Amino acid sequence: MSGTAPVAPDAARPLADRMRPRSLEEVAGQTHLLGAGKPLRQAIETGRLHSLILWGPPGTGKTTLARLIAQRSQAQFIALSAVMAGVKDIRTAVEMARAERERAGRPTVLFLDEVHRFNKAQQDTFLPYLEDGTLTFVGATTENPSFEVVSALLSRARVYVLKPLAEAELVRLLNTALTDPQRGLGALSLAAEPAALELIARAADGDGRRALNMLELAAALAEAAGPGEGITLARAEEVASGTRRRFDKGGEQFYDQISALHKAVRGTDPDAALYWLGRMLDGGCDPLYIARRAVRMAIEDIGLADPRAFTLALDAWEAYDRLGSPEGELAIANAVVYLACAPKSNAVYVGFGEVKADVERFGTLDVPLRLRNAPTRLMKDLGYGQGYRYAHDEPQAYAAGERYLPDEMPDRRYYRPAPRGLEIKIGEALEKLRKAKS
Repeated sequence: MSGTAPVAPDAARPLADRMRPRSLEEVAGQTHLLGAGKPLRQAIETGRLHSLILWGPPGTGKTTLARLIAQRSQAQFIALSAVMAGVKDIRTAVEMARAERERAGRPTVLFLDEVHRFNKAQQDTFLPYLEDGTLTFVGATTENPSFEVVSALLSRARVYVLKPLAEAELVRLLNTALTDPQRGLGALSLAAEPAALELIARAADGDGRRALNMLELAAALAEAAGPGEGITLARAEEVASGTRRRFDKGGEQFYDQISALHKAVRGTDPDAALYWLGRMLDGGCDPLYIARRAVRMAIEDIGLADPRAFTLALDAWEAYDRLGSPEGELAIANAVVYLACAPKSNAVYVGFGEVKADVERFGTLDVPLRLRNAPTRLMKDLGYGQGYRYAHDEPQAYAAGERYLPDEMPDRRYYRPAPRGLEIKIGEALEKLRKAKS
């Protein structure tokens, strides 16, 4: 039999779980929801249960708030994860809720983590039990509920948005964990350099759980080094190395950041464009996706004001495909900066949108006979091509007065060159031709 002392059950639990707040006062951050007089705090303190959805990034306290809501309301708490649960689990929870209400008159809070992973049919399962008061529903999600939660469920639950924890809030959380002798690391009497805790807080990127996990790992390294060792900056750097900023490929944050990159390019801000490019690459975004979007930016926002932008974006795409990282990423960065600095025009983009609207409006109009080819005698006899003026035979290769739209359509001017870049010259040339036409 080993002489090693048994590990206490609490000590075997991760630090982040042991330090889970037991009251509103212990919750880090979220003062916009939990500050004095705020609606969510009032609802929790008074025990007024209502269904709600907690939307925010990982490690911001969604599960903790759900538990506190049930605790303050003296309600039965049932926790499910949409990753593993199904309709059968919901029905079991409903039976438990009904039994508890009959036995003790207690309400039930059903907490569903990652509610966005449930499909429409699974989400609809909750509706009758919310209507008759069997359950109070608390859903947690890292995705935008507008897109991921069915409207019927959204209309019955209030959405609360949780924010990432600020660096100062994370440092306070780390210090609390270091000094708490019952639940935290206080019994180890570890010293920690302020710079080390600040580095861990920065690397955690707003995620309290991640911060505590890194602190626990740094403490283990200090313990292994021997008596008197503490959490130094070097140890903090060791546990923080390789961590990535918050980024969910395919989630809302992904689309928010590509939107910011596109708008920075459109707004002629190369510095912001480079920043958002760096953020996305740091988060693990596929560089080929960004390269493809850069081509879209060149077409949509620069257009003929600088046709080289389109070619440069395509070249950057090919360069990454051939070179990979990091050289290919630099090629994309060059393209993004060029696009941001280039003159802007969405004239073709807007004009083409108007064309599509007119195609829908006017339907299938015939091509005028004069504009049709006549490869056979029958077609010539029917008048195909008759009256067509060959532009190259006209002065300046322009058949002034000729009309190329369907005869039933009114005149249209879809392409209106922007007064920027090459389109200045294009606009001047077209204006001269229009004067000749008039």
